[in-house]
Amino acid sequence: MFDSISVGGRSAPSAVVVGRFKDKPAHASSKAYDPDGSVAEACQRPESSGEYLNLTHAFPKGSARSKTKAPPRVIVAGLGTQDKLTAGCFRDLGAALAKVASSIKATSLSIDLSGPIKDCKLDEGACASALAEGFGLMGWSYNKLRGTATTTSKFGKISLTSPSKAFETGLSRGLGLAESANMARDLSQTPPNIATPAWMASEAQKMARKAGLKCTVYKGAQLDSMGLTGCKTVGAASENAPCMIRLEYTPKNAGKKAKPVVLVGKTMTYDSGGLSIKVGGGMKGMKRDKDGGCAVFGAMHAIAAVVKPRQRVVALLMCAENSISDEAYRPDDVIEFANGVTVEVTNTDAEGRLVLADGLVHACRKEDASSIIDLATLTGGVVIALGSAFAGMWCDDDKLRGQIEDAAGASGERVWRLPHDEQYREMMKSPIADIVNSAPVR
Repeated sequence: MFDSISVGGRSAPSAVVVGRFKDKPAHASSKAYDPDGSVAEACQRPESSGEYLNLTHAFPKGSARSKTKAPPRVIVAGLGTQDKLTAGCFRDLGAALAKVASSIKATSLSIDLSGPIKDCKLDEGACASALAEGFGLMGWSYNKLRGTATTTSKFGKISLTSPSKAFETGLSRGLGLAESANMARDLSQTPPNIATPAWMASEAQKMARKAGLKCTVYKGAQLDSMGLTGCKTVGAASENAPCMIRLEYTPKNAGKKAKPVVLVGKTMTYDSGGLSIKVGGGMKGMKRDKDGGCAVFGAMHAIAAVVKPRQRVVALLMCAENSISDEAYRPDDVIEFANGVTVEVTNTDAEGRLVLADGLVHACRKEDASSIIDLATLTGGVVIALGSAFAGMWCDDDKLRGQIEDAAGASGERVWRLPHDEQYREMMKSPIADIVNSAPVR
């Protein structure tokens, strides 16, 4: 939607955004942009209500021709009822404003919402960050592979400004977070003939150099010596060899013995199902079976470029392609992992847990982690259980669970805790190995 989105600048805004609560007039701060009463008059129109995300446009008469400081357009943003407004609400507002800004071909948008935010006693920076995040996410599009047979619209540049310095600081943070998320989305959309494990490694190395992260790629005989048998086994059938990408963020003030948080991402660059081949339309879209690793990639960029925590963070992207050839692993194979656990393969389309197991074992044995979090498109069963409103979460630590739930709520990407009980181990037992990779019954 936009080639670039920036914060700040001195150019005259294409429009100013002000706020309004439900069934109330435009906030008092809007008077500075309403010399002739056009904004107040627009709020009296029947389609203008102040409902959450209701947007009303006003055009101060003569402002474009006279010497008044009123902008050519004022957008009155509905904020809903005052008691229900939260910082997270501004994320959807940002997305709505991005659509409008694109449709009116705005080059600069001035946002003056400090008054309503203060009335609700909300954190101005957090609200601005959420708004810019929504704006940046909505402003993203993937057009890298359009060829000469497609006519695409030219995208423009836009700057976001605010009379409030605190708000502009929040806008910068939010755009930074959106940029990191959009990196993950770009990777996710890249097709498998391009996004091989080696390509993912190359992208990680380029990002790491720019963001100041340490990046190490393990492949070939290194996987054997490290005992990463899950990746090696699952990726054996493909000419695109598997690898493990390790990214490390270490803040300047971190001690040498500081234990890192470790993020592990399932990065299946394509999943045909292997010999347990996907049928019907089940294979279409499996380029996105790498999305767990893409999310970890984006998170590491955000950590290094925007958040900059005092905590060491290590990321492990377990990359492989689940393909079919005479080298493919089979149902009935038994795999032994680095910690000695043996797994009987009952379904080659349950491959994600095998590559993740490598990352989890490595994190436990080699990284001395304070906590380990894995992200994965692991099973369609979670979508059946929870739909698209929540991601499924298993966690055996109440403190960490609470932290994840708080972060998920703040980011607008909610999670729901699923049961993690010893009773399920009985369903995982194998008659010849320690466990199976896929239970025969649900």
